[in-house]
Amino acid sequence: MADTPTAFDFRGWRVVVAGGSKGIGRSIALAFAQAGASVSVCARGAEALGATRAELARGGNPVHAAACDLGDADAITAYIDEAAAALGGIDVLVNNASGYGFADDDAGWLAGFNVDLMAAVRASREALPHLRRSPHPCILHTSSIAAFHPRRHGAPYAAVKAALSQYTTSQALALAEHRIRVNAIAPGSVEFANGLWDRRRRDDPGLYAATLAKIPFGRYGTPEEIAHAALFLASPYAGWITGQTLCVDGGQGLSG
Repeated sequence: MADTPTAFDFRGWRVVVAGGSKGIGRSIALAFAQAGASVSVCARGAEALGATRAELARGGNPVHAAACDLGDADAITAYIDEAAAALGGIDVLVNNASGYGFADDDAGWLAGFNVDLMAAVRASREALPHLRRSPHPCILHTSSIAAFHPRRHGAPYAAVKAALSQYTTSQALALAEHRIRVNAIAPGSVEFANGLWDRRRRDDPGLYAATLAKIPFGRYGTPEEIAHAALFLASPYAGWITGQTLCVDGGQGLSG
C-alpha cells in the first residue's frame, strides 16, 4: 500500500467493502486503510483477494478478507457476520459489487439484479444491527452515471443502477431516525489495468475513443478518484449529507 498523504482520519473506524479486490473497490479499501481504518474486503476471485489483503495488511491495522459470492444471500450473511466479528463491529459498509449485466436477456438482467441491487440490500440488512451500535454509521453504494440517461446498449445495467440510486434515497429516509447516513457514488467511465475500459481500449478502440470524446476533462477517471469521494461521504465532513448520489465523472454526464 502506497504511503499517500490523506486529508481524512479514520483511525478506530471499521470499514467493510463488499466487492473490494479490484478496481474501484480495491482503491476504496486501500484508501480507508491508508487513513487508519480497519478494513474487511470480500470478492469471488481468490488471487486478487489475497493480493489486496496483503496490501491492506501493510498499513498495520486489523484486516479481514474472505471469499464471497455476492449473488448468494447465504454467503452475504456469513461474510458480514464474519467481518463484523473480525473487526469488532461495522461503522461503514461499502456496497461496490457489480454483475455487469449488459446483455438484454434474462441472464443479463438477473446478474445485475442479484449483485448490483440485491447484494446491497442484503448486506445492508445484515450489517444494520452493527451500524446501529456505531457512533458514526454510514452506508455507501456504487451506482453509475448510466443510471441517469437512456442507453441504446446495456439497458439492464443502467436500469439496475437507477434502482440502486432510488434505493439509496428510500434507505436514507428509513434509517435517518437511527442517524445512519446512506449515499451513493455514480462514477463515470473509469479506467484501470484489466478493467472494462482497459479491455475496450484494446478490443474496441472505436468505442473507447468515442467515449473519451464525451468526457469534458479529456481523460478517463481513476479508481483513486472514486475512493476520494467515498472517504469524503463517509467522513464527518459529510455529516449532514444523506440520500444523495454523487456523480464523479469529469463532466461526462453533462454530455448526455
